[in-house]
Amino acid sequence: MNYLITSATPYINGTKHLGNLIGSLLPADVYARFQRQQGSDVLFICATDDHGTPAELAAASAGVSVADYCTAQHEIQKDIYRQFGLSFDYFGRSSSPDNHELTQHLYRELDKNGFIEEKEIIQVYALDDNRFLPDRYIVGTCPRCQYEAARGDQCENCTALLNPTDLLNPHSAISGSTNLERRPTKHLFLKLPKLASEVREWVETHKDWPKLTESIAISWLDEGLKDRCITRDLFWGVPVPRKGFENKVFYVWFDAPNAYISGSQTWAKLQGKPDAWKDWWLSAKDVEYTQFMAKDNIPFHTVFWPAILLGTREDWKLADYIKGFNWLTYYGGKFSTSLQRGIFTDQALKILPADYWRYALIANAPESSDAAFTWELLQSKINDELANKLGNFINRTLAFASKHYANQVPSGGLSGKREQQLKADCLRLTKQTAKHYQNKELRKAADTVRTLWDLSNVYFDETAPWKLIKTDPESAAVVIRTCINLIALHAVTAAPIIPFSSQKISKTLKLEAGISFDEAAKLKTLQPGQPISELKPLFQKIEQKDIERYKLEYGAREA
Repeated sequence: MNYLITSATPYINGTKHLGNLIGSLLPADVYARFQRQQGSDVLFICATDDHGTPAELAAASAGVSVADYCTAQHEIQKDIYRQFGLSFDYFGRSSSPDNHELTQHLYRELDKNGFIEEKEIIQVYALDDNRFLPDRYIVGTCPRCQYEAARGDQCENCTALLNPTDLLNPHSAISGSTNLERRPTKHLFLKLPKLASEVREWVETHKDWPKLTESIAISWLDEGLKDRCITRDLFWGVPVPRKGFENKVFYVWFDAPNAYISGSQTWAKLQGKPDAWKDWWLSAKDVEYTQFMAKDNIPFHTVFWPAILLGTREDWKLADYIKGFNWLTYYGGKFSTSLQRGIFTDQALKILPADYWRYALIANAPESSDAAFTWELLQSKINDELANKLGNFINRTLAFASKHYANQVPSGGLSGKREQQLKADCLRLTKQTAKHYQNKELRKAADTVRTLWDLSNVYFDETAPWKLIKTDPESAAVVIRTCINLIALHAVTAAPIIPFSSQKISKTLKLEAGISFDEAAKLKTLQPGQPISELKPLFQKIEQKDIERYKLEYGAREA
């Protein structure tokens, strides 16, 4: 099986907060890394979502052209994700020429098949701004949940899809003006009701989806699909290839998901195999496609984008599994750039190494419900688990090997019953870990990885090699040889979550690439006499004074 993996395209307007990272990008990377470890062919694709009103508003606020703004922000985000170890095969842009061409192609096929309709609609016109206001240029109160900062396309509080004219007490996001009126204008609509039965049939064949994903998709379908406007009165976006629409572009959600495909097309060209993308996206029977996203993106990926692809009547690969995530909250509330509340990805990397964040976020992933980020929880994950459990076990073992065995795997003595039971436990837990990774149960995977660390520390403490070396040197050698192989096991099983640390461990132990989970669990990866290197402590604890400073600096207070 080949594994196609995509994570939701992050908006271009500024660096993302930790909630965005754990909501799609990081889990997708952990899964991709695991599949590569298993020897599977993987194509991991993502892109910045360059179009739409957020980009225009952010560019205007920065005083630069939207094209220049998006180019600069794309490079910033790309570098941040590189530092976090996100192992994309290609990280593209929805504004790329390939995505423009693909989006226009999909539109033409939909139009040819009778799924596009031109309508005259009444739209909000801002007299003070002298322009029509597309969805996100209008802010107001959600008619469903009364959230006062809902956008004209979707309420981020209750995830309800909206039209700009649905909002109560609307005002312009550009000027704040309430001097608005309604005027007629023409737009193109995707006739979703005509595709509803096909989409429902596709959704209902995936009984293994998470409850979150399934419930949102079914709720959307049960409410009844309506024709969806797919054009906007903007200048930045994919041009609409239709007479009379020269001053309009496609709706951002009509082009953004296509970047998964167009990014694959660009990737194929860079490989010197321009048709290689087709093996992943057209008639791809041996491909398992998994999407990762936060819950606000689920409606578009379970209904809207599948409807687009189905409506073309072309044999596009649809998702086999859609892993939806709940929110990561910050002390019970939302991350907020404007209120300087919460920690953002660029800030995070200045505070702590990437693996600290990767582990803490995956171990607290909001899979079954919302999860709260607190500095106290981060401190606990790093100090109690990374430093005390994994780091301390590695330090104790390698320090003992350095002192008594000249930085070599010790020889002498045969494994006893204690080691045989340990190996059996490691095999069992390692199989559980692999199963959790395979099932995209990443929080559970982190739990079993941590249980392996606990098992190692218990073994070290109970065997007490510092005593054995004085009374039974051969048994002490068995213990340290076993512990060194336990470290190798940890390097393999934890690699998808903490790749930088695992790489350091592998370099220290001179591990060969491609060691399987089961092979490492047999605790014979390193043979007697094999040299090992010195390794500085992998993890530093966070002091309480630092926690207090971070809480003050990043607005940590109960919502």
